[in-house]
Amino acid sequence: MTGPRAPEGDDYSATVLGSHWFSGPPVAPEVVPDRVEGSVLRFGPGVTAAMPAPFPLVVATVDAPRRRRLAGLRRYALAAVVLAGVLAYLGWQRFGPAIEVRDVAVTTDPQGPSCDATADVVAVVGTNGRPGTLTYRWVRSDGTRSEELTERVPRGQREARLHLLWTFQGTGNYPARAELQLLSPGQRTAAVDFTYRCSP
Repeated sequence: MTGPRAPEGDDYSATVLGSHWFSGPPVAPEVVPDRVEGSVLRFGPGVTAAMPAPFPLVVATVDAPRRRRLAGLRRYALAAVVLAGVLAYLGWQRFGPAIEVRDVAVTTDPQGPSCDATADVVAVVGTNGRPGTLTYRWVRSDGTRSEELTERVPRGQREARLHLLWTFQGTGNYPARAELQLLSPGQRTAAVDFTYRCSP
């Protein structure tokens, strides 16, 4: 058995026929704002009151922390200046001006050594009290000279004593001369004359 056939005609439309099966709330047309100014939307004719921002605006101030930071820096700067001054003074004490020679004098017993005895010739070198090293040599009138010798002078010592021991043997008289040649710092010389006497 076949169902009733749909009427045939030019006015038949399946779409129109099924449209009464769908129902629901009417859809409101989308409203477009007149203009957009930042985060405030304005609608309709005329100017309406501005809507509040969706979140509060917070303005951060950094003046107080910056002042505290600057005060701390000034305090540390003063400590750094004091520390730098102390270090500069200690550096000047340790690495400041080098040793300087002020004067040189050579002496011995004016009587001269006795028979088969040793003359103790002493050179006294005056300094400025700075630490350093003296380089020198002894030259004798018999044509001999020493190697280059050194003497370490500690801080605060303003005088260095350098000794030459010259031994004589035999009889007779011998005029002798001992000379100190200071090589550094600076170059200076000093000498002393004496006579070795030994009667037979």
